[in-house]
Amino acid sequence: MLTAPVIVIASFAYVGLLFAIAYYGDKRADAGRSIIANPYIYALSLAVYCTSWTFYGSVGRAATSGIGFLPIYLGPTLMAALWWYVMLKIIRISKQNRITSIADFIASRYGKSQMLGGLVTIIAVVGIIPYIALQLKAISSTFLIVLQYPALATPENQSAPLFLGDNTFYIAMLLAAFTILFGTRHLDATERHEGLVAAIAFESLVKLLAFIAVGLFVTFWLYDGFGDIFGRAGQTPQLSALLTLGGESGGYATWASLTFLSMAAIMFLPRQFQVTVVENVDERHLTKAIWLFPLYLLAINIFVLPITFGGLLHFPDGTVDADTFVLTLPIAEKQPWLALFAFIGGLSAATGMVIVETIALSTMVCNDLVMPVLLRLKALRLTERRDLSGLLLGIRRGAIVLILVLGYLYFYLAGEAYALVSIGLISFSAVAQFAPAIIGGIFWKGGTRTAAFCGLAAGFLVWTYTLLLPSFAKSGWLPITFLSHGLFGTDLLKPQQLLGLQGLDDITHCLFWSMLVNIGCYVGVSLIRGPNAAEHGQATVFVDALKHPLAAPGSRFWRGSASVNDLRLLVGRFLGPEHAHEAFTAYARGRGSKSVEALSADANLVHHAESLLAGAIGSASARVMVASVVEEEPLGIDEVMNIIDEASQVLAYSRQLEQKSRELEAATNELRGANQRLQDLDRLKDDFISTVTHELRTPLTSIRAFSEILNDNPRLDEGERTKFLGIIVKESERLTRLINQVLDLAKIESGAAEWHSSEIDMREVLEDSVTAVSQLFRERKIELTVELPQKLPGIVADRDRLVQVMLNLLSNAAKFSERTPGRVAVSLAQQSGFLRVEVSDNGIGISAADQEVIFEKFRQVGDVLTGKPQGSGLGLHISRRIVEHFGGRMWVTSRPGEGACFAFTLPIARELALVKAA
Repeated sequence: MLTAPVIVIASFAYVGLLFAIAYYGDKRADAGRSIIANPYIYALSLAVYCTSWTFYGSVGRAATSGIGFLPIYLGPTLMAALWWYVMLKIIRISKQNRITSIADFIASRYGKSQMLGGLVTIIAVVGIIPYIALQLKAISSTFLIVLQYPALATPENQSAPLFLGDNTFYIAMLLAAFTILFGTRHLDATERHEGLVAAIAFESLVKLLAFIAVGLFVTFWLYDGFGDIFGRAGQTPQLSALLTLGGESGGYATWASLTFLSMAAIMFLPRQFQVTVVENVDERHLTKAIWLFPLYLLAINIFVLPITFGGLLHFPDGTVDADTFVLTLPIAEKQPWLALFAFIGGLSAATGMVIVETIALSTMVCNDLVMPVLLRLKALRLTERRDLSGLLLGIRRGAIVLILVLGYLYFYLAGEAYALVSIGLISFSAVAQFAPAIIGGIFWKGGTRTAAFCGLAAGFLVWTYTLLLPSFAKSGWLPITFLSHGLFGTDLLKPQQLLGLQGLDDITHCLFWSMLVNIGCYVGVSLIRGPNAAEHGQATVFVDALKHPLAAPGSRFWRGSASVNDLRLLVGRFLGPEHAHEAFTAYARGRGSKSVEALSADANLVHHAESLLAGAIGSASARVMVASVVEEEPLGIDEVMNIIDEASQVLAYSRQLEQKSRELEAATNELRGANQRLQDLDRLKDDFISTVTHELRTPLTSIRAFSEILNDNPRLDEGERTKFLGIIVKESERLTRLINQVLDLAKIESGAAEWHSSEIDMREVLEDSVTAVSQLFRERKIELTVELPQKLPGIVADRDRLVQVMLNLLSNAAKFSERTPGRVAVSLAQQSGFLRVEVSDNGIGISAADQEVIFEKFRQVGDVLTGKPQGSGLGLHISRRIVEHFGGRMWVTSRPGEGACFAFTLPIARELALVKAA
């Protein structure tokens, strides 16, 4: 049986489980082993979009509008298809600029304006208050319903005393306590809460399973499947009308407006921005979320219509509120555990939204409303305090309590007059006001701070007049004549028929007028007065974010003087001295400096300090605080344009290099497949060598930088670090050898190589070469035999070059002597005016086809660059060129599986002299 103690214990046990998940997630994050670095968990966390509105309200809307509930989920599905560009750009911008909220994003885009950030925060708080009231209403009403089990009694509208006499107030305060414990236990400069995200992902799974469980029960237990339940609905004229687009489900205008609102909501609701952007740990996770999140929306909506029709058929007298069908149908059929599971699912949907939404809003209130005011009050002397992190946490916790109290007040004053979905649409209309400023800001460089402020303010005022105030009038807190006769009794000022516009529902009417004035002001004011230097610089950073993915763009638009110690102390006041010291030490290490004191206070350091502060107090306040300790020289619009022009030239040049690289690759592929055309392509040789050398130096530099990062990354355990560093060192050495070989080959081919020829004893060359590789052969347990005559005539050549040839041949022989035991033989003999040298092994051998091209390394460039073990490297080609330079030749004889013999001849000194004389 469902008794009050069982329900309360189950609820607190579930919340305790969420705390355990969050705690575990935070601990794993501190240990450098994040559990949310997973695209599936990321996609599940995005389902915080599905609140009690989805869990209960979708059925309630479907009961009156039929398929008219679908636009709320079609919008996010359509928007997700554009995330690969739009959301990716927002995530990239936010990571580059350490943005922590949607207010911070808009303020940062338009010159880091505190005033604009404050306005966005006010709109967000006022707009989201009805949405929080919706969750309180859902939790309160469903708790009272399940508490009366097995009786089926929908609670009547109650006039309970405000605050202490109302159970909903205590629910609000419990949610405030949960939110504080979940999201404000400590101050994080990145504003990421990995444990919270893990808990939200788990909640998303619970509410999905709970809703599907009720859907399966109604569809296949109460009825005989989809065909049965839809067949019965089709036989009832009132229910069959719910399956058509017109009439009950709303007209085309309603569908279009709701689809647009939901597209905006999935992007700009503060909680969605928090989980999608701020909490994102890897922008590549977005690729899977693009299809996983719409799949989740599909799954949670499959049973909306069956539950709706099941409820309407089960309760034909209309005594049960359709918003509660998910809960009342199991209760009516005496299914206590399913009813409890449904209640827990609804609790998950509501608490997940409240926790994330209030965390996001509290960050905005602290960073963009309270702190800018406090920092301007010189009497408080905040800049003189050593540590302000405790103050920041206190402000955020107080903001959480205040937001939930305001949500409770809205529920008390106006919540009973609306269904769950209607309350949610009021909030959707409010956050839609952010769309022009954000979308325009990331795609149009002409938008200005004044234009964004005017557009937001105008749209917010129209929303307040046409939607928020009417909700109070319908609740009896404003005169009803405000709706029927308009402000001052003027018909043209009727809030839901503004300027005589009729025939639209309340939401569509508000959306039309608010977007008209918002977009009109944003575009019009921007065109009248263009952006200044600071705005133009920020516009370039935002609009061109995807073109410069790894840049620290803010530093390009700063010039002045600063002190490293002043910057460190400033950051320490807000993040804590220890955290600031760690951040600056890591920055110095990344810059190759031995200590923080060795750093220079350049534009990059100033930008880094500002980014650290932005994570704690917002970009606008961070700009003000940094300005208080540095002397900045303002940039004029011409200087900004010059910087932008330079960046554009660099970008254009990089594209030319990229094109050159593609042309080179195509030429290389052609060379690889057509060896007979080598002579015709000699003119490309020098360009090839130069370009390959340059392209090899770039990855070599990157490998070395990556090894430094690995060495300094505390999240890697020692075994993994040693493993990766070993691989990097090995690859670095390989690339270094390859670069040196390419340079050597370039000199030989171009005739620029230096040759120091003299008469030498070839016996000594071989002895020195064998001594040099003896250690290698001992390590690989390869038997090396040498046959050298006692006396041989001399040759004229460069001794060091011939040693280079022998070392290459001996190294190759050791490499391919894979049998046990390995054997390599070196012999020297005189024949017909030449000295003949042979190096043979008992290795895998070389096929006849490979023998023909073994020295022609232009046909094997792909193997070299991709690091394949087959092939002989550029060393054999260089060796052959050296031997040919001194009048000799080189060849190889072999059979697969029977080893190989590399041989070369060089003319004896007297024979060479006779040839030259002739």
